[in-house]
Amino acid sequence: MCNGDDDRPHIRRKRYRGTHPRHFSEKYKEQNPELYQADLERVLARGATPAGSHRSIMVQEILQILEPKPGDLAVDATVGYGGHARKILEAIQPGGQLFGFDRDQRELRRTTERFLASPIPNGSFIPIHANFTLVPVELASRGIEGVDMVLADLGLSSMQIDDPLRGFSFKQKGPLDMRMDQDREPSARDYLASVSEQELGEILISNADEPMALEIAHAIHARRGRLETTRDLAEAVCSVFPDLSFKDSEMTKKLRRTFQAIRIEVNGEFASLERFLADLPSYVKPGARMAILSFHSGEDRRVERALLAGLEGGIYSSISTEVLRPSPEERYSNSRSSSAKLRWAIRS
Repeated sequence: MCNGDDDRPHIRRKRYRGTHPRHFSEKYKEQNPELYQADLERVLARGATPAGSHRSIMVQEILQILEPKPGDLAVDATVGYGGHARKILEAIQPGGQLFGFDRDQRELRRTTERFLASPIPNGSFIPIHANFTLVPVELASRGIEGVDMVLADLGLSSMQIDDPLRGFSFKQKGPLDMRMDQDREPSARDYLASVSEQELGEILISNADEPMALEIAHAIHARRGRLETTRDLAEAVCSVFPDLSFKDSEMTKKLRRTFQAIRIEVNGEFASLERFLADLPSYVKPGARMAILSFHSGEDRRVERALLAGLEGGIYSSISTEVLRPSPEERYSNSRSSSAKLRWAIRS
């Protein structure tokens, strides 16, 4: 402060401890990346996603599909960081409302705070802490009979992946959690302590198409009750492949598939998705537009099957004839977009 009348004590800007802080909790920029725009832009210029921040995928393609206009009612079934939601909210003003659902209470709260501090009109964003299977129930409780558009981005947010305390990634040591909603049980640790070897092998096949599923399941089950951290689980998987280093690309694929398969099971993702897809036509208006962004084959197969059934049954007047993918430019600038698959439908 330059004002001599201000007697408040000077508080030094917080700095990293050393040049490379060891713990995510010490990375104050990653905890609030929106406050460090210059640092953010330097990382983005390298084609990387800054830790603790999120880059929404296929934003323009989704806006073209949904065609938001002033006064529309919208649902973002997995609002997350709110990148897509913000663009939709801007397009449906004046008079529009967006109902933002998310199982992750922490991220929903942070997104709501960002929106409250933005020029978006108060009352136009309605945050709802709930699984997207509850969309029809929550809308009905608010007297909403139908909406004009629905978006479901099925991917994890970068904030969830980057925070080791969430236990989603094998890249950093953290508790073996993996829950989208941390108020619910069981965690991945609890799940692995109780699942049978045979069931785990079947899950690694069905949820991740892992060729070495049975061998990995055996190694994990052999350490049953002793898996406390993400590193413990990663070491169990690595023990099946002694000739591969931890950073080998093939080893990375094995680890990613294993963590994905367990996360899907812990959160009941496939069952929730199937229910969401079955209920989707019931709370949209005639002519409503829907966009669903998936990130692996298990999700995409279910989306494709549901949309085709809806088209054949006359529920949808039109659906995407083929999957849409991010542009080469987006895949280059944001590597986390490379597996994204976008499908759409229009209600009859």
